[in-house]
Amino acid sequence: MAPPNKNPNGYYVESFPAPGLRQIVRHITGLNKQGESVFLHSDHGDHHRFMVQNQAISNLLYSTQETPVDLNNNIDIQKAKEKEPPFHYKSGSIVRMIDFGPGVESPLHRAMTIDYGIIVEGVFELILDSGEKRIMRQGDVSVQRATAHKWVNVTGNGTLPGRVMWVLLDCKEVVDAKGEKVEGYLGSLQEHYEGR
Repeated sequence: MAPPNKNPNGYYVESFPAPGLRQIVRHITGLNKQGESVFLHSDHGDHHRFMVQNQAISNLLYSTQETPVDLNNNIDIQKAKEKEPPFHYKSGSIVRMIDFGPGVESPLHRAMTIDYGIIVEGVFELILDSGEKRIMRQGDVSVQRATAHKWVNVTGNGTLPGRVMWVLLDCKEVVDAKGEKVEGYLGSLQEHYEGR
C-alpha cells in the first residue's frame, strides 16, 4: 500500500519500521511431521497501516479470531495472514506494534478490551480521561482495563520516534459505579479500522 502525501510536520513514515527504529522480526513456531517444535516463518508481520498523517505506522504481528485457538493444520496462521483484523476481535486476540513519530499523540479512545501495553523503545506519556498521567519507559507495562486513554510520544522531549506493543484481549461487558454500561469509542482511530 503506497502512503498518501507527506504531512506538514516533516517526519514521514513510508514503511515499517518508522525512520530511526530498527526492523523487528516475528518468529512463528509449530510442529513438524515428527511432532518436534520448529520455526515455520520468520518475517516482519502481515499487515501494516499508516496512521496520523503518516507520522505513525501500525504493524499487526498476529491475531486470532477465537479463544481457544485452533492450531491444527496451521489454520490460525492462515486466518491471521488472510484478513486484516478490526481494532479487536470479539473472543479473539491481537498483537499490534505501533511506531510513533516524534511528539505524536493518539486520540482519546476506549477499547472494550483488556490491553497489555509494553514500551519497546522510547518514552511515552499515558494520559487517562480523568487527567491522571504516567510516564512510561522502555520495558514498562500498562494494563488498560476498558479505560479511556491516549498516548503521547515524548521520546527525546518529543524529538525522536518511539515504539509500543499491545496485546488486546476481549472482555465481558463493563458496568461503571453508577451501574451504567461502559461504551467503547475510537475517536479518529475509527477511520483506520472501518470495514474490517
